[in-house]
Amino acid sequence: MTPAPRSTYRLQLSKDFPLARAAELADYLHALGVDGYYLSPILQATAGSSHGYDVVDHGQVDADRGGRAGLLALSAAARVAGLFVLVDIVPNHVGVAAPEQNTWWWDVLENGRDSLYADFFDIDWEAGDGRLRIPVLDESISDAIAAGDLQLRHGELHYYDHVYPLAAGSADDGAAVDAVLARQHYELIEWRRADSDINYRRFFAINELAGIRVENLDVFDASHREIARWFTEGLVDGLRVDHPDGLADPGGYLNRLADVTGGAYVLVEKILERGEALPPFWATAGTTGYDALADFDRVLIDPAGQRALERVDSRLRRGSMMPWVDLIHDTKRSIADGILRAEVERLGRELPEVDNAADALAELLACFPVYRSYLPFGAEHLAAARADAVARRPDIAPVIEAVAGVLADPTHPAAIRFQQTSGMVMAKGVEDTAFYRVSRLVSLTEVGADPDEFAIDIAEYHRRQQLRLASYPTSMTTLSTHDTKRGEDTRARVSVLSEIAHEWSEFIARRRRDYALNDGALENLLWESIIGSWPRDRHALHAYAEKAAREAGSATSWSDPDETFEQRLRALVDAAFDDAEVAADIDEIVSRIRQAGWSNGLALKLLQLTGPGVPDVYQGSELWEHSLVDPDNRRPVDFAERRRLLSSLDSGDLPRIDATGAAKMLVVTRALRARRDRGHLFTSYMPLPAFGGAADHLIAVDRGGALVLATRLPIGLAARGGWGDTIVHLPAGPLRDELTGEVFDGGEVPVARLFARYPVALLMPDSRP
Repeated sequence: MTPAPRSTYRLQLSKDFPLARAAELADYLHALGVDGYYLSPILQATAGSSHGYDVVDHGQVDADRGGRAGLLALSAAARVAGLFVLVDIVPNHVGVAAPEQNTWWWDVLENGRDSLYADFFDIDWEAGDGRLRIPVLDESISDAIAAGDLQLRHGELHYYDHVYPLAAGSADDGAAVDAVLARQHYELIEWRRADSDINYRRFFAINELAGIRVENLDVFDASHREIARWFTEGLVDGLRVDHPDGLADPGGYLNRLADVTGGAYVLVEKILERGEALPPFWATAGTTGYDALADFDRVLIDPAGQRALERVDSRLRRGSMMPWVDLIHDTKRSIADGILRAEVERLGRELPEVDNAADALAELLACFPVYRSYLPFGAEHLAAARADAVARRPDIAPVIEAVAGVLADPTHPAAIRFQQTSGMVMAKGVEDTAFYRVSRLVSLTEVGADPDEFAIDIAEYHRRQQLRLASYPTSMTTLSTHDTKRGEDTRARVSVLSEIAHEWSEFIARRRRDYALNDGALENLLWESIIGSWPRDRHALHAYAEKAAREAGSATSWSDPDETFEQRLRALVDAAFDDAEVAADIDEIVSRIRQAGWSNGLALKLLQLTGPGVPDVYQGSELWEHSLVDPDNRRPVDFAERRRLLSSLDSGDLPRIDATGAAKMLVVTRALRARRDRGHLFTSYMPLPAFGGAADHLIAVDRGGALVLATRLPIGLAARGGWGDTIVHLPAGPLRDELTGEVFDGGEVPVARLFARYPVALLMPDSRP
């Protein structure tokens, strides 16, 4: 088994930032204290892909990202620097936006069921009358032909920039376009029909990403031959598995992956609901850390602000918020009836023995309490969904009972497909819809988090960290990723609003006077996000506001944008720049919470980097990370500036806590170096006792020799006059603060002295002579 790295650094590779550029960072990452690279997908993706999740050729490293030569260079640089190499892989789906780039897909389009690759894809040929439906047209096929948009050229079919093959001999007689099209193994349809008529499994509702049947050993071998070679050649040390919940048999897949990689360090991109555990039989070191993210955020939120923020939310909605469990039921049901209707209908076709099964299936999907089960593991989740669905829909209770009975059989095709589908409904209904409809505190609505849980106290935080250490000590932890809705320091600042809920209420009331959207929850979400990420440029905030509103789907949507509403949306954003009163109001409230947000940001980072698990640093987040949702969080990183700041820190600079983020880099580099170079001091977890009037503002833990101390609820702390007589009991010294260099003797130490310069401290046994 490959040992786990002590930490990783996530890099988003692209044509503009290829593997060679990443290789040049090896010395910087080592100096920062990082123990390993963590790379976005590197297999050949659709030309121009910004993310790499649309793989079109599993046999080679992506040319735009540097190809095999780039991987060899990065691996060599990593070995010289002593860095681990972890790579993101995508087993669930492939990119099909440009069929000519994907040999498998092109062959299926050309030869249909007779293709060598027909079984590689998850296609329901019967639903398409023997043809594969491709939702790409902007108009009806007859209109497309009449307008000349569909043309036969050079033995191929062309539709604008799209190119499709022709079945052998299908155009040899010079027939008209419509006649030739009728002879193909595929049918081009309007893109709006995808939701109901598509007949291949997708990644969520993305038509350009087609699911593959990796449970088929031929597909597994074909799609993992290059990945296996990375390990036999010693180029890569570990893998991150994207979206395992889309696979028919995730456990079996992970076992096969372990075989071809020689037992490599493997993480799964798996979202766990509150209290849910990973299947214990999976061959994995753990998850990519969204579950940890939620705990770090919530211990820094003031529970006393909950009622006041809920009153704000109620006023904005003109009534109390629907209970979270009911809200997500309804949004999930709308997804099952809407953009994933084709998937539900296909599930229904797997149950010919049950009449009118689709309605019952949609209700069970809406009631399913977690992303998926892995039958027989997780059977209790199906039982819970069954009971909830019957209670909500007594009118179809017998059908629900019949359907659920079949779904309980792990070998039934419908049960397997239901497990692949439930996660799609959850992700689209919760993360991509409901998260944009709740806004009492938007730092709660993050990937992997449960917005119904407002805050946790210190004791609960410690309990969860101890459980993580006992259960999955080498699972990843994270604060920011390419999938997070808001960067870690955006959330850190937003969380401060829980301490000034009444002031926030007054701010929102002022802002609604002139820029109301008649969607109070969305307004609050936008203002919190603007304040949390301020200062930001106008274009980025326009893009975010549009995405947030369309994802919420309450007043506008991706498929049917409401231009009048979106004009008001743009006006709200513009007011932050063009309306002097609004701009002054923003500056005032940002000034009010900026320092507290920085304090939270330092606490978040220190707790994550020193806590149980393998901490990941998302690219650039060694400085303040005030990004918003993708693509904003994929912005280029100024590594030259980061090198300069790191050099300054290593020359003895103790920076102020200010907008440069240098103080955060100090915390990051000192924590990472300690974790890497003195890992034996991070092997256990024991809370440190604190006493005094402000003890509830201190998070303190002994990690096995390394002592971690952080401030929580800084506004409340200042309001009570600071730390006062609060003390913390430290083990016998000498103990050196890795941030400031100050040495403490241990015993009863005033917290005010520990935090004289920074609101966090990392104390290590002083090993200097």
